[in-house]
Amino acid sequence: MKLILFGPPGAGKGTQADKIKSHYDIPHLSTGNIFRYNIKNETELGKKVKSILDAGKLVPDETVVDLVVDEIQKPEYKNGYILDGFPRTIPQAEALDEYLASKETSIDLFLNLEVPEQELIDRILSRAEGRSDDTPEKIKTRLSVYHNETAPVLNHYEKKGKVQKIDGVGSIDDIFGRIKDALDEL
Repeated sequence: MKLILFGPPGAGKGTQADKIKSHYDIPHLSTGNIFRYNIKNETELGKKVKSILDAGKLVPDETVVDLVVDEIQKPEYKNGYILDGFPRTIPQAEALDEYLASKETSIDLFLNLEVPEQELIDRILSRAEGRSDDTPEKIKTRLSVYHNETAPVLNHYEKKGKVQKIDGVGSIDDIFGRIKDALDEL
């Protein structure tokens, strides 16, 4: 099962990815974790990413795609994975689709966690591990960036008939129940 778990900041992607991982025994692949691992282990890609981040720039799509493709070729991903934080742009989505097509496969399902904006803001502000940019103004900026730059990826996969919209409001278990219903139909 190859899944993309999608949604705005605060939608609960990490929480739900952990539940999917445990229930279906498929690995969770977070681009943030890949970046941190490669930087920590000073791989060639890690050094490249670190120099980009140290310069205060965004990691180019091509580099992000290289990191993800390199990772999903590892044996632990042969039976599937949950992608979280990727793809974030149309070029990343197209590159992923092309790579998977070259392997005669594709994404099975694109799960979109839908949560009203005020709920997202409230969740982010109440997180115990708060980030330095977890202020109402900066959260709104992050949500604006998501809507303008990342949300178009949803349309890309809707055109392919891969999207399942999930109501992301309720208890963690209620939301996971909705996700299981969608996955059990695969």
